[in-house]
Amino acid sequence: MPVQATHMGPITRLLTQDKNGRRLLLVIAVLAIVVPFCNLLFPAESVLHISTYTMTLLGKYLCYALLAIAVDLIWGYCGILSLGHGAFFALGGYAMGMYLMRQVGDRGVYGNPELPDFMVFLNWQELPWYWLGFDSFAFSMLMVLLVPGTLAFVFGALAFRSRVSGVYLSIITQAMTYALMLAFFRNDMGFGGNNGLTDFKDILGFDLQSDGTRAGLFIASALALMLGYVISRVITASKLGRVLVAIRDSESRARFLGYRVEHYKLFVFVVSAMLAGVAGALYVPQVGIINPSEFAPIFSIEIIIWVAVGGRGSLYGAVIGAVLVNYAKTWFTGAFAELWLFLLGGLFVLTTLYLPRGVIGLWPPLQQRWHRYRQQRDLVHQEDCL
Repeated sequence: MPVQATHMGPITRLLTQDKNGRRLLLVIAVLAIVVPFCNLLFPAESVLHISTYTMTLLGKYLCYALLAIAVDLIWGYCGILSLGHGAFFALGGYAMGMYLMRQVGDRGVYGNPELPDFMVFLNWQELPWYWLGFDSFAFSMLMVLLVPGTLAFVFGALAFRSRVSGVYLSIITQAMTYALMLAFFRNDMGFGGNNGLTDFKDILGFDLQSDGTRAGLFIASALALMLGYVISRVITASKLGRVLVAIRDSESRARFLGYRVEHYKLFVFVVSAMLAGVAGALYVPQVGIINPSEFAPIFSIEIIIWVAVGGRGSLYGAVIGAVLVNYAKTWFTGAFAELWLFLLGGLFVLTTLYLPRGVIGLWPPLQQRWHRYRQQRDLVHQEDCL
């Protein structure tokens, strides 16, 4: 058996050793079936009906969960604390938004078949060159991957080759995000300025406001999350993943052993950026808008909070943290509209002080106590029998 385990592939290792991951994938798969089923097949007055609003909200949580996995991949396993992943998320969202704007055609307010409404309003005469090709879904999806991936490659190559790490890297990533936010706020950039891109009509010919399309987007988000988790788990369960952990724990020692540390960091950074771009692309058609506020540094900091609350370095913990924190945020904003930021900050402080391993760190001690309780109960039962 040990010999066979040694030769297991990453996927097999995932299925046999990652029990929590299997449970997570099972839960996501069930949600992908049950939620659209209850939304489409049960009438609104039925107890089993799930409203389109709830399904869209859950779909947004799934996109955030994929984004959290992308951050946990580099922070939890490689020690790269990025405060700029909101930029990759937003770039993927803008790529999807540009495709959706091109699909509007002459149905816009100004009826221009080529130019989006905001360009007509600003007296643009022709479509900018960087908008060409976004009338094609395949090209747009390619850009969802290439644009964040290219930015991550260029940024990472410069930063990691210069051996920038730690808090300095975090500050630089945050500066990059802030610079992009300022750039996208400008009207002459051709991305809608402060208002961003909105008023989408359809995707692949399907009405974005219909329940069927919303259900399809929810299923796509669930599948993307499952695929993103599997990709990340395959990376972390392989020899590459062990090298990444070695770099996280002692970068100088890994470099001394002959590993090209900057190459490993660059690879995982680019993969993480692409996952974040996919999350942004699925997020935009569900919320119906993308604007420069997604580049705001506070959003990138929130992502770190999700991962920390869930449990850094576990992947499934990042998913749990993203869902918990965003659900709490949704509830706080409704119940305590003026205090929700302080409550969210307090949640992070309490997690840092008392739950260094996140909420998933609560499970092993509880499990151990349960096992001890069962052993003591069995021992007492045996003594009574004697």
